[in-house]
Amino acid sequence: MVRPTFLAVACTSIALALGPGLASADPGNGKGHGQGNGNSKHAQGHGNGGGGSSKYSAPAIDRGGILSILQGHRSYWNPGPALPPGIQKNLARGKPLPPGIAKKLDGRLLGQLPRYDGYEWMQAGVDLILVAVATGVIYEVLNGVLD
Repeated sequence: MVRPTFLAVACTSIALALGPGLASADPGNGKGHGQGNGNSKHAQGHGNGGGGSSKYSAPAIDRGGILSILQGHRSYWNPGPALPPGIQKNLARGKPLPPGIAKKLDGRLLGQLPRYDGYEWMQAGVDLILVAVATGVIYEVLNGVLD
């Protein structure tokens, strides 16, 4: 009778040890930080690189503030060539960034834009995109703002 009790205790201990890790697994099946259109303003956190934001919180994008920065620093960027329609359609929130499409922004402009830990701003044609560095998944697309 000792063995079944020991086995039950061992299995229960393992289940209790693994339970919290399994409960916090990605409920979105790896599809990024939510779904929605590229211009949505809703987000789950505040992130400009510090001040108590966790590494799992999504940045809150202030489209108006970013447009203001871009207008005030027009000499720091040039509109890129128009993207082919098929590639333009693939620039959407939650999708991976197509390889070779985006280019880095001028460092002077990057210094003015809000910074979010784990994300970087890039340019694709006339669109400004925010991409997760680790995964290459697009978090936000600001369509036509670099026109």
